[in-house]
Amino acid sequence: MKGNRSSKPKLEITGMGFNPLLRNASAHHFLLLTPQSARSRILVQVHSQSRCIPSINPQRPPLKTLSIPISLPSRRIVVAMASSGSVQKSEEEWRAILSPEQFRILRQKGTEYPGTGEYDKFFGEGVYECAGCGTPLYKSTTKFNSGCGWPAFYEGFPGAITRTPDPDGRRIEITCTACGGHLGHVFKGEGFNTPTDERHCVNSISIKFTPASK
Repeated sequence: MKGNRSSKPKLEITGMGFNPLLRNASAHHFLLLTPQSARSRILVQVHSQSRCIPSINPQRPPLKTLSIPISLPSRRIVVAMASSGSVQKSEEEWRAILSPEQFRILRQKGTEYPGTGEYDKFFGEGVYECAGCGTPLYKSTTKFNSGCGWPAFYEGFPGAITRTPDPDGRRIEITCTACGGHLGHVFKGEGFNTPTDERHCVNSISIKFTPASK
């Protein structure tokens, strides 16, 4: 009688909010391969696909928000601009105004490599707008340090963000309501100490920062 053959680990790429995973078919857990340099990599065992695990310090970093009042567009104006949905362009028009990387992420739903984005560890005072159409999306006071490798916000301007479940139902995509540009994904219930218990995991290249007026 031949012994049972051990199944080989399967590589699963899950995209924004997750790192490459090695799935062990004989156990109910995943092995998370965190992004490191070519010389060294750290292997961390986790039991949840939705939780963000910092690649260096596994402990959740403290919430970092800003409480200084800043000048922002009124809520009524923001909602009107975000809800119009009138920013419609052809693929050729988007290619003409966006950089190749912006087009790949905003229009083709790509993902930037974790830890490489301009706004990952940036905490200036102001407003984050859609890099495609300029619609205000997030106040800087809603940004926090998740340690995940992408900018994290706990809520957007009312009506500015559209949520769409992925076809497999595992994640919820977030897009700019006005132009449909891909921003990233939103996760809930990860335990971050935020008012909404949500993490909007956003590509830096999908947004642009406008400083608060002095």
